[in-house]
Amino acid sequence: MSDEIQEKIKNYRTAPFDARFPNTNQTRNCYQNYLDFHRCNKSLKAKNQDPAPCEWYRRVYKSLCPVSWRVNRKEGNLWILRKVE
Repeated sequence: MSDEIQEKIKNYRTAPFDARFPNTNQTRNCYQNYLDFHRCNKSLKAKNQDPAPCEWYRRVYKSLCPVSWRVNRKEGNLWILRKVE
């Protein structure tokens, strides 16, 4: 492997444990961090402050949420709001 890839693997960090979501199913954890990121971003931008502290939430939800969910969200199909039949 190249040195760049080895460095990325060495520095990789996944989402830490969150006591609010102790179960194996991390769907709500993913969704809550997604909401927290956007709320934080909106709040800090409204106050003309740097939204850099919100990046933690972005990293966590990107770590927890499957890529297909993020793609669907970009297309306007928010998976959490889908009607289950």
